[in-house]
Amino acid sequence: MEKFTIHQGVAAPILRINVDTDAIIPSREMKKVSKLGLGEGLFAVWRYTEPGGREPNPEFVLNQADYANTTIILSGVNFGCGSSREHAVWALTEYGIRCIIAPSFGAIFYQNCVRNGILPVMLPDDAVKQLAAEVETAPQQNRITINLENKTVVSPNGKSFSFEIEDDNRNMLLNGWDAIGLTLSMNDQISNFEQRDKITRPWAYLS
Repeated sequence: MEKFTIHQGVAAPILRINVDTDAIIPSREMKKVSKLGLGEGLFAVWRYTEPGGREPNPEFVLNQADYANTTIILSGVNFGCGSSREHAVWALTEYGIRCIIAPSFGAIFYQNCVRNGILPVMLPDDAVKQLAAEVETAPQQNRITINLENKTVVSPNGKSFSFEIEDDNRNMLLNGWDAIGLTLSMNDQISNFEQRDKITRPWAYLS
């Protein structure tokens, strides 16, 4: 998984509340048996003119040339609510999204983001709207910078916003660890425990 330390990118405003996982990737788009290919179905209801089709809707922000190569999404409260489908995060990852900034997130979606290399940043609604207003005048030039090391978001005009993230989640992103990587990072402690435990409970181990 790619490490997240400092990222600067094009930010697209999707300033809707309660963007659920079915809006992020509709169930009809989840036909793959792997994570690959899901990016094409990202925001399919809004991104394409017909259900199941691939004719771009020119009014949707991600289809506009000004927002080419978007890596940051700005959105409203409760982003990623609804079902627990991890496909929503896989689709965002394959599309190239590295960070989502919103006032709040669905709890399961938030953790799925962390475990797939996307940084979910919670900022107040007025701060998100201020970032969107600065970006919209020239999205390709007016890029947002996110620094996970010092937990700040810097607007195109240089205004800095601080955000909070749990230490475990921050460490996973900084180191590029998924759940398995996090476990392997504690390999020495696990080995030490096993050695001690074999002495006190030898019957629990195969010879």
